[in-house]
Amino acid sequence: MSFFKPRKIKRDYNLFKSYSFYVCGVGGMFILLGWFIAGALLGNFVSGSLALMISSEFAMSYAWIIAYPTMFVLLMIFTAYQSKKNALLENGYALNSNHFGDKGVWVIVLLSILAVLATSFISDIFNYIMPPKPKWLDDLLTNMTQGDLLLKFLCVSIMAPFFEEWLCRGEILRGLLNFKRTDGSSMKPIWAIIISAAFFALIHANPWQAVPAFIIGLILGFVYYKTGSLLLTMLMHSCNNTMALVFSNIDLTKNASSWLDILPAWKFALGCLICAAIIYYAIKTINNIPLQSPRGNCDIVEANTDRL
Repeated sequence: MSFFKPRKIKRDYNLFKSYSFYVCGVGGMFILLGWFIAGALLGNFVSGSLALMISSEFAMSYAWIIAYPTMFVLLMIFTAYQSKKNALLENGYALNSNHFGDKGVWVIVLLSILAVLATSFISDIFNYIMPPKPKWLDDLLTNMTQGDLLLKFLCVSIMAPFFEEWLCRGEILRGLLNFKRTDGSSMKPIWAIIISAAFFALIHANPWQAVPAFIIGLILGFVYYKTGSLLLTMLMHSCNNTMALVFSNIDLTKNASSWLDILPAWKFALGCLICAAIIYYAIKTINNIPLQSPRGNCDIVEANTDRL
């Protein structure tokens, strides 16, 4: 009989925890942007290589299933490495927390989804105001939303919300909210939300997507600030993208550049008023969620000092 029992290793399957201890400031945000650009070049190299090895038609239809997540690989390796180093020295902040106030999770989730869809509808006015998209961009966006619906759903409704929310809210916004300057001060939450929304717009790389992305990013940032829930912003992002995917495959709407190509101006204006009322009520309700810190509701994750 052995006097020594093997110690059970407690496994932690929380993927987000691997990044909790890296808190970027403005300088760190530009470092992440650099890694994102490097990842984008790597993703383009992958898709270009597949086009040469197989065919350009294959690359246009399927290669970006591989190329898109490749864009974020270098970012995730870098932030995981930095987080692992910092975990021994200082507390971190959870990428995903659960603060939903007295209204409860389901009410906040429903209002958040309605708010982002309403914001998307109103921001569509910019598609009407802006000049027509260049043909190459129009063809690219069409290729992203039309064709094999299962593959498009995987990329547009699953991968894009996961990776983009991980970066723009989980890393950038969480970092800007919780980063402390050398004098102990921190950025005002409103500026953190605006800057993270601008970063979200920037990575879309063209003004036709960037302007609506900035406006939607403000809503996503506000919800993340109040709830701390990255899963919720991923769901909001997914619902918005899925709605766009659906309308891109309906005969009545797939060739329209904006809702004003389909609806009379008075109906669009009425829709905007209804959407504005939904956004106002949602923001007012979500704003009542109490904050555990002026920097938002990202839970503190204690440093692993026991490893020292």
